[in-house]
Amino acid sequence: MYHRTSVVNNCFVNSISFSSIFEIGDAFKIDANTKAIAVQREYPYFLDDEADFSSYPIFTEPIPTPVHDEDVRTTFIHENPVISVSSTAIIGLSSSSIFQIGSTNHIQSEARIKHIRQLLPREEE
Repeated sequence: MYHRTSVVNNCFVNSISFSSIFEIGDAFKIDANTKAIAVQREYPYFLDDEADFSSYPIFTEPIPTPVHDEDVRTTFIHENPVISVSSTAIIGLSSSSIFQIGSTNHIQSEARIKHIRQLLPREEE
């Protein structure tokens, strides 16, 4: 992996959550993983430990990976070994997102979120 120097004058990040990463500099490997169950109810009634990830197939199904069926040859010429950033402003990073100023050899990022809406029964007219 090619190493460069990251120079950042100003960076503002308002919010980082749920396995997200903000990194200035190089990394060999970044692995971010988020699993979440989001329940929205019309009537706010919640129980402790009511959601079990194993109850929903979305959390256990394998994610298909792309098949690389051809060789790709690349050449990089880094005339300036410095990554220079004047200023960045980020509102938010969430659910395994990555913001990096630098180089990374391998990135694996995964977010699996199950959204559930529970509405009250409607009376017939």
